[in-house]
Amino acid sequence: MNPILEFEDKISTFFGSPYAVAVDCCTHGIELCLRLLKEGDTNTDYQYTCPNWTYLSIPMTFEKLSLDWNFTNEQWSEYYNIGNTNIIDAAVLWRKNSYIPSTIMCVSFQMKKHLSLGKGGVILLDNEEDAEILRQIRYDGRPDLESPWADQNIQLFGYHYQMTYETAEMGVNKFQEAVYREPKQWTWKDYPNLSEYKIFEKGVLH
Repeated sequence: MNPILEFEDKISTFFGSPYAVAVDCCTHGIELCLRLLKEGDTNTDYQYTCPNWTYLSIPMTFEKLSLDWNFTNEQWSEYYNIGNTNIIDAAVLWRKNSYIPSTIMCVSFQMKKHLSLGKGGVILLDNEEDAEILRQIRYDGRPDLESPWADQNIQLFGYHYQMTYETAEMGVNKFQEAVYREPKQWTWKDYPNLSEYKIFEKGVLH
């Protein structure tokens, strides 16, 4: 079995989500979900926010996508919503059957996370159409993981964000141990206040 598909199957079963899309890091997973949101729904007035206390790649991703965004004072535990969207930054979450229906949750497997793979992430969701789009745009628009790209009918503009086979194999091998080990309960207190960083002052990044 393809190791990426095997890893996705284990992760979706553990979290209780119908679909899982493995990516090279959680930040890129969130980026893909934001791109999907921007291009798919033009009728909703989305507000893009993140807590003051989070990893700095999140506001940097907002800037990368030229979003109008703000910090909030939310004191979160395990996960938080990206503004009023259905996208959830669940980078530090590791809890069985914790998927929230009708959302898109992005989990991290970075070296400090519970399932430590050095790098890697996964997108959890229950919308089949969105899952298929995300599978393609994570891998340069390719609809097939294995056949030569020149032989594929590529119809979507994509990004080079696919999880490697080696990372997926490591995830499969380390999965069972992670299931039985007690996870750390991450909160906002584990992060510095990014609103105090000069780089995030309005106008500095432009």
